[in-house]
Amino acid sequence: MPDTDAAEAKPAPGVVAELLDTARTVGLGLAAAVVIQTVLFQPFTIPSSSMEPGLVTGDYVVVSKSAYGWSRASLPFNPPLPAGRLFGKQAERGDVVVFRRPSAPDQTWVKRVIGLPGDRVQVMGGTVFVNGQAVPRTPLNIVRDHDSPEREVLEVRETLPGGRSFVTYDGGSGLQGDDTGVYVVPEGQYFMMGDNRDNSLDSRWPADVGVGLLPAENIVGKAEIIVASWKPGAGLFKPWTWFNLQQGRFFKDVD
Repeated sequence: MPDTDAAEAKPAPGVVAELLDTARTVGLGLAAAVVIQTVLFQPFTIPSSSMEPGLVTGDYVVVSKSAYGWSRASLPFNPPLPAGRLFGKQAERGDVVVFRRPSAPDQTWVKRVIGLPGDRVQVMGGTVFVNGQAVPRTPLNIVRDHDSPEREVLEVRETLPGGRSFVTYDGGSGLQGDDTGVYVVPEGQYFMMGDNRDNSLDSRWPADVGVGLLPAENIVGKAEIIVASWKPGAGLFKPWTWFNLQQGRFFKDVD
């Protein structure tokens, strides 16, 4: 006599097929997401104020990994692959890039390219000099620091050789980092600076303090667009903060 209860417990063939199809779709979606994030684009959240006013703490930025070719730094977990970049392209002066900090590759930082290979870079009196020429500075307005409203700063528009223009913060004269020696940028490296000039550890400091000169192979990609921005204190595991968004920071190009 057939076991009726056992027969009834088996799922119908149509249900099994539907479950398998759902699992396949989810698997393909996850695989596609991994490929896209590994090869093409990856999101990053800005963790500090060093790139104000263009990037502020909480900005959710999409980074293009194909902009400069690929290196081991572009891949998750920075695997121990050979040095160099596949289909490597040189960054342009003024690009905002995400990179692995040379002295701590598990950390991803974001700064602006100021000096290219072969350039001589120096800061004197808060003015950046590239190959002996001062980068033009146009004072704009005295404002309050976006992330630290108790601090007043001067907005300054700078225009690099080649025409790239952007706004920086100047916290005053005679501050640390306002006067440096001359840095000669070797082949395959870059001189990086934060736009919040008096609140940025960058290539003005040695690698164990800031960035030092950045090897091209440490670059993850080029910061392209701000998708959205969350106020301080928001987090993935705090659902009640998911809509604590900073207004006016949706789908903005990174200058």
